[in-house]
Amino acid sequence: MTGTGDHEDAATYGATAQAAIRRPGRWWGRKGTAAKVESYTRISFHLFPVAQLVTALLSLTPVPARSALPVAGALLVHVVLGLRLTGQALDWVAGRRARPRRLLCAYMACGFAGAAIAALVLVKLPDDPPATYYTACVGTYVLFLAFSCGLGVLALRTHRQSLVAVAVATFGGWLLGSALLPAPAAAALALSTLLSAGGLTLASRFSIWLLQAVYELDEARHTRARLAVAEERLRFGRDLHDVLGRNLSVIALKSELAVQLARRERPEAVEQMAEVQRIAQESQREVREVVRGYREADLYTELLGARGVLSAAGITCTVTGTPTGLPRPVQAALAWVVREAVTNVLRHGNAAHCRIALTVVPAGPRAEGRPAVAELTVENDGVPSTSAGSSGSSGGHGLAGLRERLAAEQGTLEAGPAGKSAFRLVARVPVPADEVAEAGVPGETAERARQELE
Repeated sequence: MTGTGDHEDAATYGATAQAAIRRPGRWWGRKGTAAKVESYTRISFHLFPVAQLVTALLSLTPVPARSALPVAGALLVHVVLGLRLTGQALDWVAGRRARPRRLLCAYMACGFAGAAIAALVLVKLPDDPPATYYTACVGTYVLFLAFSCGLGVLALRTHRQSLVAVAVATFGGWLLGSALLPAPAAAALALSTLLSAGGLTLASRFSIWLLQAVYELDEARHTRARLAVAEERLRFGRDLHDVLGRNLSVIALKSELAVQLARRERPEAVEQMAEVQRIAQESQREVREVVRGYREADLYTELLGARGVLSAAGITCTVTGTPTGLPRPVQAALAWVVREAVTNVLRHGNAAHCRIALTVVPAGPRAEGRPAVAELTVENDGVPSTSAGSSGSSGGHGLAGLRERLAAEQGTLEAGPAGKSAFRLVARVPVPADEVAEAGVPGETAERARQELE
């Protein structure tokens, strides 16, 4: 059984890997903003050692093989350590592991050792070597020092430590130049070391700062989304408290009174217990109304709240149309649609824009006997294609509850993907013919509501 399970796991993993290779866009689309920035930063920093390897090998081409082999060996070790340090240092920046101190020390030591080997090769070159020999060895020397600083600062805590690393690399470049080269060449070598090491260090520190800022912004966005959901739960709790608080207090008092009357064998105890039973049944009915959403909700308040909550979560929200004039049952049904849709936008996907549109579609001259329809559309982006498809097909408990609420008003609900990385929810509720005229009239209240929503 174990072997069969292992084969099945391997087959499943292989199929998943092949699917990821065939559809890299879906793999990238499923990532959030912070994950995308982290992936881009990781790829960029992992290309640093590769660039060092290619540049140094091309520079060592004119040098004799016997002299270039030791430098190439140190270069390969330095590149391998750099790749490992990059991954572990970025994990440390993300808070997933401890700081790789030993690996950092090994990488820095290998870098200075490689620079020393390049310096020895430069010293042991034959008398009056070609100028390309000097250029190759000096360039490799600078690459060792520059990349040691550029990648080493990923695992350093403070800017002061980074400045010390650049100063040490610059001093090493000046030390080699003053020992082997004339004064102008030594100054040029120190300057090139300073510029290359300082430039890579500055780029690394800025990238780490940007990555940390993205982490903090993403955490703040998720915190706001969780607070919005918590606020919704608190509002539901307040509704339950309003429904049950008074009734439970009355039940407690009447039960205590019934106990006292029963002890005295008074016939009024039966009446009090019958009253307790009536209040309990009424409370049960009211709780069911709250759970099923039969209590009236204010569509205007929900639209304003949706825009405020989404804006606080960093999502641009556009609201068009006003609920003024719509019948209260229609507003209550559509208000629950807005509430559930906004909750889904905050919980699922990585939306940047959300559009909420409320319109009243007239029946038309040929549609005799058919009422007008109030149509509410909620559309957001940032939803992967697989998630959009699954959301539209399964529906979930939230959408199923919305369909039940709309069905009570002969309404319908449509939910599904709308183009690439977008999701659209459309709710339609018929408006009685005698109230259609009031639903679309732009009176003073409607104009004031429109201005507040805009």
